[in-house]
Amino acid sequence: MILIADGGSTKADWIAINKDKNEEFRTRTLGLNPAIVPEKELHNRIINMFQLINIKDEVEEIHFYGAGCGTAKPIQILKNILESIFVNAKVFIAEDMLAAVYAASGKEPAMVCILGTGSNSCYFNGTNMEMLVSSLGYILMDEASGNYFGKKLIIDYFYDNMPQRIAQKFNKEFNLDADYIKKNLYREPNPNMYLASFAKFMFDFKEDKYIKRIIKKGFQEFFKYRVLPYNKTAETPLYFIGSIAYYFRDILEKIAIKNNLQITDVIQRPIDNLLEYHKHNIN
Repeated sequence: MILIADGGSTKADWIAINKDKNEEFRTRTLGLNPAIVPEKELHNRIINMFQLINIKDEVEEIHFYGAGCGTAKPIQILKNILESIFVNAKVFIAEDMLAAVYAASGKEPAMVCILGTGSNSCYFNGTNMEMLVSSLGYILMDEASGNYFGKKLIIDYFYDNMPQRIAQKFNKEFNLDADYIKKNLYREPNPNMYLASFAKFMFDFKEDKYIKRIIKKGFQEFFKYRVLPYNKTAETPLYFIGSIAYYFRDILEKIAIKNNLQITDVIQRPIDNLLEYHKHNIN
């Protein structure tokens, strides 16, 4: 049995395939970002999914692509946990950016971007990913991500920069007590997920001028820092992965055109494309 996983900060999608490369089942756990989630919690999130535990001794390989898996220390943390649970498996871990590449362009050169709970980008030359800037995560970077927009909404609400009609709806939707917010940001795990939960509010008001303005500004900032420095032409395939890109595709495409680029495709969840890639590339 082989497990393929695409793990974001909010959730991780898993697919199990048998020796004939046919799908056995798919499931979902909470996010498994080893740079943010404590080790004990990572372990619990896996063992609490009965579908995974039921086959743990049958698994021979795990191909895990995850947020927070871009450096050696968090990779080793997650690898140790997976090997302790799936004792007969060879474990391969790479960052979620590589999953996005495989899901979007396979083995073809392309610009590939992630706009989900977090954000990132790279140019894939057909063999290797080229990344001009290392991501410093949700506090310092992650332009146009879910947690980026969540921060913008909270700040605008408290500084009274949010239109009254939107502010009233925002207040009804969320607990905006200052102490409650600070507790979730500074004392609870996964503050990036907490911030990203506010971004869902934008989906219901995407036609509102205020929301559109925030989204446009965030997308332009992402292009400025995460796309344009690669100096690619409109002929270079350009892919976006993630729910923020998917639900606001119309605005994203306009910003791309404004920057003389053309979006090739937007993929909400890469797991299906990732499965097809592995079916053709696992021996």
